[in-house]
Amino acid sequence: MAMRTGSEPTTARSALRVRLWLSVWGLVWTSFGTVAFALVGRPGWAIACGVLLLIVTADMAMIVRHIRQGPHWQPGRNVPPYLPPEHRRRR
Repeated sequence: MAMRTGSEPTTARSALRVRLWLSVWGLVWTSFGTVAFALVGRPGWAIACGVLLLIVTADMAMIVRHIRQGPHWQPGRNVPPYLPPEHRRRR
C-alpha cells in the first residue's frame, strides 16, 4: 500500500453518533428551558432558549443527513488523498 501524502490523518473520522446524542441532550435542555422560563414569566430567557432550540434542531438535521449519506461522507483507507498543487500534472 502506498504511503498517504494528504494532510489528513489516516484514522480521522467524524464522531457523528456522538454529535447526534449531544444534540439530543441539547434539544431536551433547550425545550425544558423554553417551557420553564415561559411558565415562570421570563420572556427574554424563554426567547433565548427558543432560539437555541432552533439552532440545535438545525444542527441535528444536518447530522442526521450526514449519517444517512453513508460511508462516502467519510472516505475509507482505499480512497487516495488529493495531491498537493505542486505535484499535479499540468495540461
